[in-house]
Amino acid sequence: MKHGKKYVDAAKLVDRTKLYDTNEALDTVIKTATAKFDETVELHVKLGVDSRHADQQVRGAVVLPNGTGKKVRVLAICKGANEELAKEAGADYVGAEDMTQKIQQENWMDFDVLITTPDCMGLVGRLGRILGPRGLMPNPKAGTVTPDIAKAIKEAKAGKIEYRLDKTNIIHCPIGKVSFGTDKLSENLDTLMEAIVKAKPAAAKGQYIRSVAVTSTMGPSVRMNPTKFGA
Repeated sequence: MKHGKKYVDAAKLVDRTKLYDTNEALDTVIKTATAKFDETVELHVKLGVDSRHADQQVRGAVVLPNGTGKKVRVLAICKGANEELAKEAGADYVGAEDMTQKIQQENWMDFDVLITTPDCMGLVGRLGRILGPRGLMPNPKAGTVTPDIAKAIKEAKAGKIEYRLDKTNIIHCPIGKVSFGTDKLSENLDTLMEAIVKAKPAAAKGQYIRSVAVTSTMGPSVRMNPTKFGA
């Protein structure tokens, strides 16, 4: 893959043979983020598990102390008294059958998180083929299927993110914006890594944290020392 001049110049600032500590890695990512917009900083963690096995899945959610810097649009699918609670908690869209029909018939996707209550999972379940491939299907482990819908909405708005393995056993997650600076990004990174370490499956054998890297939207990847995280 051919990269532009800005990327090539930025990549020269990264020592490919080195494993950086957290602050040094984040400092480097900030220096190499040269786009005209406020780039997102992402964390990529390769785990020593096999996602093909159900007992080695790693999935969960965590509230980042400094948020993600992104405005999160929340759709709440609920009924009765929960509708008013969802609106008061700050949900952008609230409904039940009307919302599921809108998604099915219009392929409407103007939301980032879907939160629902257990009594509405029958409705939401029909949307599996549409929501699943986009990573929007609510899940109890991620806290997006819950009887306490108001709390879930507030957490989503505050910067709660979901982490999960992809097919190559890597977790990819945003941890904030370049404008956050090193300290806030470091807090977010440590919070996410603690959650991933705690989520280690009992069936996982050998080294759990295989590699850790941070990157900005348009910048080069900076590798970190995985042993810092109890690998």
